[in-house]
Amino acid sequence: MSATDEVEAAVAAAFREEWAQVVATLIRVTGDWDLAEECAQDAFAQALERWRRDGVPGRPGAWLTTTARNRALDVLRRESVGARKLREAAVPARDEGPYDPFDPYDPFGEGDGSGVADDRLRLVFTCCHPALPIEARVALTLRTLAGLTTPEIARAFLVPEATMAQRLVRAKRKIRNAGIPYRVPPAHLLPERTTGVLGVLYLLFNEGYAASAGDGLMRAGLCAEAIRLARLLARQMPDEPEVVGLLALLLLHDARRDARVDGAGDLVTLEDQDRTAWDRAEIDEGTALLDGALRRGRPGPYQIQAAVAACHATAPTAADTDWADIAGLYGELQRYVPSPVVRLNRAVAVGMAEGGEAGLALVAELEAEDDLSGYHLLPATRADLLRRSGRLREAAQSYARALELAENAAERRFLAKRLAECRSA
Repeated sequence: MSATDEVEAAVAAAFREEWAQVVATLIRVTGDWDLAEECAQDAFAQALERWRRDGVPGRPGAWLTTTARNRALDVLRRESVGARKLREAAVPARDEGPYDPFDPYDPFGEGDGSGVADDRLRLVFTCCHPALPIEARVALTLRTLAGLTTPEIARAFLVPEATMAQRLVRAKRKIRNAGIPYRVPPAHLLPERTTGVLGVLYLLFNEGYAASAGDGLMRAGLCAEAIRLARLLARQMPDEPEVVGLLALLLLHDARRDARVDGAGDLVTLEDQDRTAWDRAEIDEGTALLDGALRRGRPGPYQIQAAVAACHATAPTAADTDWADIAGLYGELQRYVPSPVVRLNRAVAVGMAEGGEAGLALVAELEAEDDLSGYHLLPATRADLLRRSGRLREAAQSYARALELAENAAERRFLAKRLAECRSA
């Protein structure tokens, strides 16, 4: 690998690992979301140039934060925003030791009164303020915390790019005009914000677990960040079973991460994964957390999804999977989340439990409603059920349609392989 390639790889890795922290810090410093993103982007652009000349710094995140903060300081000075913001922006960032989310050090003041010195968690709660529509909360957090582009977020929401761009602009304007504070709310206000925060963390993890676009199937840094924030939130709200249920769900999914791709980076389906490669410690922790949450007698959608994940994680082999139980759990989940994606997951489980034709009947209902017309997993699910039923010609047609819609390179390779198998057979 050439020196240029190494620097580009280092900048790309820093973007995955550090974008959220840089942007979150700048938002708290400046109070300006657009300025924070602009300065963060400028810092990464400068990194490409300076790191080629000076070498990759020992702590890329600290370098990026300092560079972005200095850029913000220059902008604030030129625009004469105010002495207070200038003083805050001028405070140097601490540059020793690894980042610790539970470290009480507050680099930009006396904290927000919540007892949580973590800019990224503050960012999540700010994005999830009840004054914002739920779609805007999730989209804004994916943009600022995960660094997703507007087209990527639009694909995740199955809406046009222009619609998503307008949604993001309106959300930022609402935060500014309404004076929404950048902080974790006090304990008595946490419950009213919990649903939105959990939804954001779940979508953040999902984008890392199955990237909507790009070459790799996963973005491990996003998964790790979602789990870290979920742990932090569970420490703040240990008596909320849905908070604990979400953490259990993320751990149970993450336990299978290393087995989801082969040495070439290609997708490996759940039934073909090497179960000895699953992280047993994460599975044990996840199931223990789930058991504790369920004992509180207040079930919810994240606990139910964690129960589905536990069925998979604790089955010794793929053949031992209790698909009937999973189908029943998805039926229960529909009461809480009556979405077409949940119904599609139930169709898979019913097809595995009762036979392909039963699952295909449920898929046909979803196709008739047209809510998932641009969602590649709808034709992919139909194709898999047809393949299992021996209807290979029809399966090939559905795999071809799924391939047209898929954006992720690893998923596209998998679908192309399945398509070729059906055609050759």
